[in-house]
Formats: sequence, C-alpha cells, structure tokens
Amino acid sequence: MTSPRFSIVIPSKDEAESLPGLLNEISTALAGDSCEVIVVDDGSTDDTTGVLQQLAEVHPFLRRLVHAQCCGKSAAILTGVRAARAPLIATLDADGQNDPCYLPALLALMAEPGVGLAAGQRIKHAHSHAKRIGSRFANRLRAWLLHDNTRDTACGLKAFRRDVFLRLPYFDTMHRFLPALVQREGLTVRHLDVVDRDRQHGRSKYGVIDRAVVGFFDLIGVSWLIKRGKRMPQAKEVFSNSD
Repeated sequence: MTSPRFSIVIPSKDEAESLPGLLNEISTALAGDSCEVIVVDDGSTDDTTGVLQQLAEVHPFLRRLVHAQCCGKSAAILTGVRAARAPLIATLDADGQNDPCYLPALLALMAEPGVGLAAGQRIKHAHSHAKRIGSRFANRLRAWLLHDNTRDTACGLKAFRRDVFLRLPYFDTMHRFLPALVQREGLTVRHLDVVDRDRQHGRSKYGVIDRAVVGFFDLIGVSWLIKRGKRMPQAKEVFSNSD
C-alpha cells in the first residue's frame, strides 16, 4: 500500500453531528491530494460510531480509531499520530470551528527548511466573552514564562512532522504547549492567521475555571522542562585513515 503524503488527525468526543460536514469540507479542501484522515473517537457516548461507519463508505480516506473510555485530547492526538502512515501530520478539532480551507497553506509552511511545527493562530474567536478573556490572559502568561513566540496555542489547526512529535515528552494537555516543546528541539515554529467559526452542533467540552486551574500547573511543569532541556549534540562517526 502506498503511503499518503500526509495524515490528518482529528480527536473527537461526542461530535457525531459535526463530523459529516467536516469530512465533506476536508474532501473539498484537499481534492486530489494524497492523504488519510484519522478520526480518534475518544470514548464518545453519542452515535459517533454509527456516523463514522456511514462516512467510511463515502470517504475511502477515512480511518477510525476508538478509545474505550475518554482519555483527553492529547491522548487522542497521540493515538492518531502513532497510527498515521505519513511522515507529515495535520490536526484540527472535530467540532467544525477549525476551517479545513487553511490546511493546504498550513502544510505548505512545513516545506520550509528547519520548520518543526506550523500552527494556526486565531484572529477571530468563536467563544464567549469570558472564555476570550481567560484565553487572552493564559496566552500572555504562557508567552511570558515560555518565550514561545506564539500568540495563540489553543487553535486545533496545526501541522508537524510525525517523528518530531513522537520524540516530544508526552503528558496530558501537551497539545497546548507544542510551540515551546518543538522549539526545545531546536526547530522553528511558523504561524498562520486563521478565523475560528461558530459551533453549529453540540457544546464545548471545556470550562473557564477547570481549564485555568489545570493549565496553570501544566505551565509551571513545562517551564521547568524547558529550562532543564539541553540541545542534543550533533555527532558524526570518525573513521581512521586506514579504513
């Protein structure tokens, strides 16, 4: 089987209503391109299983992975990346707020030398006023501590090399700190301005308070990790003159 040029990983939890439209949009945005779409069902309790089964009959590029119980977004992304057959990965959320039309431009940034991550940065948030304020504060605090040169790390639209992602330290919510972790590897992060869309179905899985509390302790941990990290030396084998 020929490997696709890139894999799209979509972590999904109770998004049965959003998935059909999203898959159609991906098919349109990437028409003719060699790709696979991996939807990781993270312990959904709605009809995601049935919907994905129907979608697989329409979209031959679709692959389905299932967590027996909810493990979180970072775990779902890791599951998808491990299963991916392509060296290049793109991600987006299953709720339809990330527009797949940005995927070609995001993947194009990965062709530049030394780039380890291309990250979408939202210039319009489809969230409540309270969430926008909380997100703005969290982003400023993160930027101050990590110096990751990223305005917005919560956007689900991202592209990265599979081998780079798999050598990053894994922990719950690591997806929020990918720019800092990739820079820790000595690689460049590129950004793409994107517009977030309104959610058409379902409801958000995150609250303002719970995200803030968990995010604060994760931020302290990542800050320590960045300070303790050392760039790996570049080594080459030396042969004797007689060889």
